[in-house]
Amino acid sequence: MPTPKPRVFSGIQPTADSLHLGNYLGALKQWVALQDDYDCIYSVVDLHALTVNPDPAVLRHRVRATAAQFLAAGVDAERSILFVQSQVPQHAQLTWLLNCLTGFGEAGRMTQFKDKSAKLGEKSITVGLFDYPILMAADILLYDARLVPVGEDQRQHLELSRTLAARLNSRYGEGAAVVPEALIVKQTAKIYDLQEPGAKMSKTGHPAGIIELMDDPKTIAKRIKSAVTDSGQEITWDPREKPGVANLLSIYSALTGRTVEQLVNDYQGKLYGHLKADLAEVVIEALAPFRERTALYLQDPGQLDRVLDQGAERAEAIARTVYQRVAARFGLGQAGAAAG
Repeated sequence: MPTPKPRVFSGIQPTADSLHLGNYLGALKQWVALQDDYDCIYSVVDLHALTVNPDPAVLRHRVRATAAQFLAAGVDAERSILFVQSQVPQHAQLTWLLNCLTGFGEAGRMTQFKDKSAKLGEKSITVGLFDYPILMAADILLYDARLVPVGEDQRQHLELSRTLAARLNSRYGEGAAVVPEALIVKQTAKIYDLQEPGAKMSKTGHPAGIIELMDDPKTIAKRIKSAVTDSGQEITWDPREKPGVANLLSIYSALTGRTVEQLVNDYQGKLYGHLKADLAEVVIEALAPFRERTALYLQDPGQLDRVLDQGAERAEAIARTVYQRVAARFGLGQAGAAAG
């Protein structure tokens, strides 16, 4: 009998009509590659998106658009489980159990909550935003995921998931939960904001600092050509002194497979404008088939919904078993499930 593959869980919020280049190079390409060696579960985490109070119709559209982009990037709904978070009710149910296991001060120390609280002000902060890391822990623990692909900004949330899993096992006996580990792929490119190269490319960053995967070629070219570079003219790899140029080189390398060293050699004696013009062509060419595939999926929303419904059925089959096991440890449901 073949050895089961280690299970991986990851998700992205549907907070925009289009994912951006940082999502693609930092997450989606990695997700696709992981399908060869891992049992992968990928989710459009729409419950998380509620923390910013989206318009309901807009959220529904963005859920489909995000799922279509997962598929267009190469997520295989046959080899992996692809589903929408809210279609599996055990996410919310397990969150409540974990809420009752998490200290108030412990949750309040989460860096992202503190940062967003400072930006938005107390009147705009919801309990949902405060509880966001607990829901993220439930997402992971609900599938007995052993590995979670994370960036540096999510490490603290993963640590909370690990802490809560260990607490479940300590309080209710070994086997209550799987303690997840971070999956760090060293070759994954970290893409920065084109206007603020000291910050990660993000929807909350500078409006002109992101390249959206569904952008038209003219917009892509304009944003790359207006990207912040650095003093001097020489194209070198120096993330500390020349973060803007280093970011452009990282994007170029990630999309072409050429090493940064090769690119630096190619551009000896050339100006920043040459690099930007060539990079714009590279990005436009790389994203053209992606946009075409996404459009095809969105042209048939009924079929897309069927794919997501099938994924939700497969996800819930796992989630139901894990939730019943954990709930029984708390004294809920039938006692026999606690031994599962």
